[in-house]
Amino acid sequence: MARRTPRNALFTRLRTPRRLTGFLKTASVCVLIAGLLSPLTQATAAAATASNDYCGGQCSDILPPGENGNATLAQILLNQIFGTQPDHAEDQLGPYGSLATGYSGLTDAKINTFFNDASFGVASDQVASTEKPANRGDVTIVRDKKTGVPHITGTTRYGTEFGAGYAAAEDRLWLMDVFRHVGRGRLTTFAGGAPANQGLEQEFYRNAPYTEADLQAQIDNAVAGNGARGQQALADANAYLAGINAYIDASDSGRYFPGEYVLTGHKDSITNAGTIDHFKITDLVALGSVIGSLFGSGGGGEVNNAISLIAAQSKYGVEEGTRVWESFRERNDPEAVLTVHNGESFPYVTKPDSPQGEALPDAGSVTQEPLVYDRTGSAGSSSATSASAKAAATTLSSAKRGMSNALVVSGKYTASGHPVAVFGPQTGYFAPQLLMLQEIQGPGISARGASFAGLSMYVELGRGQDYSWSATTSGQDIIDSYAVELCQDDYHYLYHGTCTAMDKVEQKNAWKPTTADGTAAGSYTMRVWRTKYGPVEYRATVGGKKVAYTTLRSSYMHEADSIIGFQMLNDPDYVKGPKDFQSAAQHINYTFNWFYADSQHTAYYNSGDNPVRANGVDAEFPVWGQAAYEWKNWNPATNTADYTPASAHPNSVDQDYYVSWNNKQAKDYTTAPWGDGSVHRGNLLEDRVKKLVAAGGVTRSALTKAMADAALADLRAEDVLPKLLKVVNSSPVTDSTAAAAVSKLQAWVTAGARRTETSAGSKTYADADAIRILDAWWPLLVKAEFEPGLGSDLYTAFSNNLPIDEAPSAGHGPTGSHAGSSFQYGWWSYVDKDIRAVLGESVQGGLAQKYCGGGSLTSCRDTLIGTLKTAAGMTAAPVYPGDDQCSAGDQWCADSIVQRTLGGIKHGRISWQNRPTFQQVVEYTSHR
Repeated sequence: MARRTPRNALFTRLRTPRRLTGFLKTASVCVLIAGLLSPLTQATAAAATASNDYCGGQCSDILPPGENGNATLAQILLNQIFGTQPDHAEDQLGPYGSLATGYSGLTDAKINTFFNDASFGVASDQVASTEKPANRGDVTIVRDKKTGVPHITGTTRYGTEFGAGYAAAEDRLWLMDVFRHVGRGRLTTFAGGAPANQGLEQEFYRNAPYTEADLQAQIDNAVAGNGARGQQALADANAYLAGINAYIDASDSGRYFPGEYVLTGHKDSITNAGTIDHFKITDLVALGSVIGSLFGSGGGGEVNNAISLIAAQSKYGVEEGTRVWESFRERNDPEAVLTVHNGESFPYVTKPDSPQGEALPDAGSVTQEPLVYDRTGSAGSSSATSASAKAAATTLSSAKRGMSNALVVSGKYTASGHPVAVFGPQTGYFAPQLLMLQEIQGPGISARGASFAGLSMYVELGRGQDYSWSATTSGQDIIDSYAVELCQDDYHYLYHGTCTAMDKVEQKNAWKPTTADGTAAGSYTMRVWRTKYGPVEYRATVGGKKVAYTTLRSSYMHEADSIIGFQMLNDPDYVKGPKDFQSAAQHINYTFNWFYADSQHTAYYNSGDNPVRANGVDAEFPVWGQAAYEWKNWNPATNTADYTPASAHPNSVDQDYYVSWNNKQAKDYTTAPWGDGSVHRGNLLEDRVKKLVAAGGVTRSALTKAMADAALADLRAEDVLPKLLKVVNSSPVTDSTAAAAVSKLQAWVTAGARRTETSAGSKTYADADAIRILDAWWPLLVKAEFEPGLGSDLYTAFSNNLPIDEAPSAGHGPTGSHAGSSFQYGWWSYVDKDIRAVLGESVQGGLAQKYCGGGSLTSCRDTLIGTLKTAAGMTAAPVYPGDDQCSAGDQWCADSIVQRTLGGIKHGRISWQNRPTFQQVVEYTSHR
């Protein structure tokens, strides 16, 4: 979902009973609830014993808030008025949230206090229901009592996938419908014109402005290019769609469809008039484009890079400005934490000795290409235009939202001799959740785990019979920016010497108020100009010539290709060991880090279609849209090219341990986002896991505790604050205000630098004053440290490349506030390197100059103390401004995690943790 999704998106206007009484009187509500509470009758039956499970009861998982993401109108009304929850809508939220205060005493025996048993099958005394969807004889869906997760067993491949589609619709139909509209840029017409909805559809339409013909072509090409597996994927998808549509028909006729369809005006609660459109195969591509764009499309930001380079050269001159720019870019920082840490080099998009084809804009000439035209009504409000600006900034940045994390230890260092893994995707928190849990057993499929709703024909992250796998977002650069020279007018460009018309693609959207979203009527048109080099994102001049800057990613027009890799990962006859796993991951064209563990081996592979660039091209900056600078053997008709071979991607088998938190993959492997330097949130995992491995005897609980401890750590406080205090304490601190602040900060560091409650449920942080001081101090000290030396223009330009901070309470960065994920992007490495340099300590890959106090320890200390005094004097209210969730000054609430409503059911807040949304803890005891 959106990197920033304000609470008012989709269903926040349903939060108060007063809003409900605007469309239904109290008596009507009661009648409606009584009439609609008609749960499906399902027979109970015993589940078969899982003889194909080699985990020995040592596989666990968790996915808050709960498996059930569908709610009838009656259930929504009960939730909104009385706070009641539908069955299994929230039963994983409590255990998940409790780990933050319960991990210190964790043992292997207690793991499933905080996680689910992820064994295959359901014990006979734990079967809650059994159903034969659409009365088919070739598939059964069993749901367990504890979590309501569907366990789908088929005797035919078609029946198995039919059951997967049926179960997906049972658990996520409304969400799936929302996302197929997001993927087409039609969310506002479907769910309402709230500014957040406007921003969301604009974000994805700018990235993937596909026509229906484009969507179908991607299916056709994926099938045609993959032989028998392609044909099987098509058959699986069609069976899956048939299952979805069978549930739509059944729930429509039985009147137990999601109540959001009534609240958004698509169905009538009294007459049942209206329709829920059947799903079609192009919907799956639209859904896939959203997920791939959110988590698996590394790159972009070349124009912003060019702007900051020009600013640096303007400040310092070309040679020194370039040196300064490179030092802040940290392409291959020698102090960066690495996933493949054995010294092996995997060069990718390294800086060329003599860059060719660069098309840097003339200073001050860059303008962003408009997306939205012809605004009417509420589309013209200030909140709507603000949402558009945020969507554009998110889309065009290289600072993509991270997906994390992974801790994997080889059996050589564990107590049992078997590998241990704790890993999962950090995909944000939503209600219903973007992911859903399932088990699928059928011909050629045997897996349990999480899949994105609407794409769950296969398990995408989870376990097979004797292996588990997971992913983190990798962020390597598969996106390039081309400068196309304009000719004739602003909508024609030179392509290989011929003046060529741009392709105009439009989406016209209009909305009106509904019960769910009272946003006033409005409309607009989204318009994208496409070239052979991709959509136009900016306009500028280069050497006085008018150009359009386009963005081309290797996965553009290939959103369906990864289906083959996931099919392989689910196939027990394909994956029998680490090399098979790596082979499957090679068929995934999105940019991810993939991790694997079985009873004997661990493995890692970095996926993505990494284009082979022309000699001399520097992928950091825009290049001319000319044949000499195109990807090698690039075919614009299909957007295919030569890609780097699998051996050139970071990969490894049986390294002593692996950690990943969206950090640098390997030596010389440059990723698109800035910030892969000496301090990265990956260090929080690296330091803890390295210590465990050195001691040996690692257990599931020990590795889980390491993850949980890192999840509460303030990266700035753990890895940077001690050095700041070293400068401050280089002379006695005589100012009473500063001295008191130093004392509190030092005590917090000594206690572990965690953002954690005094006790479970207290909603008050231990070391609350110290946390407040650092939250206030960080932006002040960064600005005071760097802006005087860089100058305001370059400081601002670098801040656009890399945000200053991403503390849990801050509503900036790609995740926004209340999202859990924190400390992915920030200036902590810059501060760390600069302060160490001022202290005279050894720094590898240091900044080009010393900035704090102009390099003087005394002046630097004065700067730090002055800003620290200002921060210490700030009350909590300005540090933690109120929002739609919290009153101003409520520190715990400002950090807290909110399950953002994408439907009619709301949930309570939980205390902050920086950990995966879906998470597995695994240790296999045997192998086939």
